[in-house]
Amino acid sequence: MHAVRLADAPDHAPPSLVLDDMPEPQPGPGDLLIRVCAAGVTAGELSWYPTTHRPDGQPRRHAVPGHEFSGIVAGVGAAAEGFATGSAVFGMNGWFADGAMAEFCVAPSSFVAAKPRTVSHAEAASLPIPALTAWQGLYEHARLRPGETVLVHGGSGGVGVFAVQLARLHGARVVATASSRHAGFVSSLGAERVVDYTRVRFEEAVPPVDVVFDTVGGETLQRSWAVLKPDGRLVTVASDAEGSSDPRVRTAFFIVEPKPEQLTSVAELIDAGRLRPVVDLVAPLAQAPDVFAGKVARRGPGKAVIAIAGEG
Repeated sequence: MHAVRLADAPDHAPPSLVLDDMPEPQPGPGDLLIRVCAAGVTAGELSWYPTTHRPDGQPRRHAVPGHEFSGIVAGVGAAAEGFATGSAVFGMNGWFADGAMAEFCVAPSSFVAAKPRTVSHAEAASLPIPALTAWQGLYEHARLRPGETVLVHGGSGGVGVFAVQLARLHGARVVATASSRHAGFVSSLGAERVVDYTRVRFEEAVPPVDVVFDTVGGETLQRSWAVLKPDGRLVTVASDAEGSSDPRVRTAFFIVEPKPEQLTSVAELIDAGRLRPVVDLVAPLAQAPDVFAGKVARRGPGKAVIAIAGEG
């Protein structure tokens, strides 16, 4: 099968991808074999620990990236329940497993749900990681309550577009940071106010809030403590927060988990027209190395997606 994998490179060289032919994977017990129609691109994934290491800490070579997908079930492993060959599905696979930047991938059936009926595979592939990240950050980690105010950093980004929508659906008031170019779009998602972070220091413009949902990290994260109410909560998914020495940051940081019941809820909201995917770029598999390297122009908000097979 055609796939994109991590290239061999000298030590300390920046990670890169190459197009290659690889054996088609086989589903193990509890797994589904997926004919991948589209896969989502997650920035920074090539430098993640699970991309370059095995669970035992040994170096990992030739990893296939892309841990969110939409496609068609092509095979069902022993004890895999709930799906039949030919079913349209979307979901995730494990961080240490080969991902979906390939014609086929394998995923545990417990990481997968029925694809939303009303959107394309490219749109469905943009959903699993950012939508579940927003869901879990707001509802599980921040315990957002109706009527509260949440500040979403990066409101036009892959995760931010869902954090804005889901917070608004939950009855919260939403303030978001975004550039002026995307302010109107972020407002259309449900933000009552959009602060242009390129011109205004948000902590000087935003009254105290109940929740900060941070997707940016760095200085933005550090400045965010100042806008929290005394009982306010901050959550962050910024990768630089994972190794922070600040106990507040370590507590605030989380990594999304694949939860099929949440994927199903997301699909239901999509099909009901209450939640919308936002896709900025759809590129073919041959261009995936350039997309990951940032060599393909990105002009709009939302997610980059790699189209691998037809709509099925």
